[in-house]
Amino acid sequence: MLSSSIHRVVPTMRLAERCGLPALVAAKVKLTGAKNGAGTAAEAKALSIVGGMVAGADSVDDLDVLRHGGLPRLFGGVRAPSTLGTFLRAFTWGHVRQLESAARAFTCNPAAHTGLVPAGDEVVFVDIDSKVKQVYGPAKRGASFGYTKQRGLHFQIVTVKTGTCAPVIVATRLRKGSAGSGKGAASLLREALSTVRAMGITAQIIVRADSAYFSHTVVEVCRKAGARFSLAVAVRRKIREAITAIPEDAWTPIKYAAAVWDDQEERWISDAEIAEVPFTAFTSKKKAFHATARLIVRRVKRLNPKSVPEGQAELFAVWRHHVIFTDSPFVLAQAEPMHREHAQVEQVFADLEDSALAHLPSGKFTANAAWLTLAATAYNLTLAAGHLASVFHARDRTGTIRRHLINIPARIATGARRLTLHLPQRWRWADDFTDLWTATGQRMVT
Repeated sequence: MLSSSIHRVVPTMRLAERCGLPALVAAKVKLTGAKNGAGTAAEAKALSIVGGMVAGADSVDDLDVLRHGGLPRLFGGVRAPSTLGTFLRAFTWGHVRQLESAARAFTCNPAAHTGLVPAGDEVVFVDIDSKVKQVYGPAKRGASFGYTKQRGLHFQIVTVKTGTCAPVIVATRLRKGSAGSGKGAASLLREALSTVRAMGITAQIIVRADSAYFSHTVVEVCRKAGARFSLAVAVRRKIREAITAIPEDAWTPIKYAAAVWDDQEERWISDAEIAEVPFTAFTSKKKAFHATARLIVRRVKRLNPKSVPEGQAELFAVWRHHVIFTDSPFVLAQAEPMHREHAQVEQVFADLEDSALAHLPSGKFTANAAWLTLAATAYNLTLAAGHLASVFHARDRTGTIRRHLINIPARIATGARRLTLHLPQRWRWADDFTDLWTATGQRMVT
């Protein structure tokens, strides 16, 4: 009997069990007061949703993917989509917070079990960013118009990565569509940094973010957690004054290894100049919030006269400036390109929207918040499976891991009270799948 091409989800779900996802959900998520039995067996329902997402489901109806073909012979306790939809709609905001706590605790386990985030690297980067997920129709609670001018829901994520691993999601938060990008960032970042340390990571942490997160509360959270920060800054009056004070001989020319797209100039930039200057930020706040660090300034020549601000001095008419406020321990030539790599968080957004976050499927806000949390869990679980499979898959997108290691047909055979999966012959990724299969405690029959 052939399944609907997802028999390979077996080792991934075994990995979820070995890393304690069902136990964590059972211990932390208590849907007390839920009607029609929606709160019962929360661990089985959460695992059914995550399993469907790993297999490629991006809506509640698609969660039926684990009940197709011969899969019921492999998986027990998989709930129907209608049951899972009722389960999600039973969530209150307090229940979402319980689920987020379980998800953060679970993320620590694959990191320890698979080495998903190398603990031996000298520095790790924690990136925070947000995105408006477009939705259609006013019936979705919390959906409204924000800076994108599209109706949507606005979610934040925090990722952790090193120079040798793919980004891992350590915290998520769903907000209404009109919420500012930085709203609630300090509390989310505090939870994320606590999770990173709980992973056993003792390396220097550098928090990277765009200008929406340039605030005294974010800097305070970083310093209390023993982390460094690298925050983009909007070029306003005080920043312009600091840039004007930089002597001309302090600028150092740099050439990018790869050209960088400039949205305002609408062109590719391959060279620029950088400089740094001490700066005290947040001086309008009380003295305890004043933060002295350095401004790293990158300037590129303007070629588009339309982008010149009216009334600016000659310096700003000739050059466009990109500014970072940082207490990074790295020298100028290292710290500036390190910050630009924050843009890699956009790949995580693209990955999520290519899988479980293609939709926020419910009309209820808290159900969508729970869906976001479980989507991040499925993303991390898929990355962990890829990490066990091979070095190649350890840095791959989850879509590639699904194509190579999950969405492949197999024939089920029964004998001696044992199920056997007969895999395709001359399959390119057979060795990688074998490593994943055996790493999760399964046995290969040859």
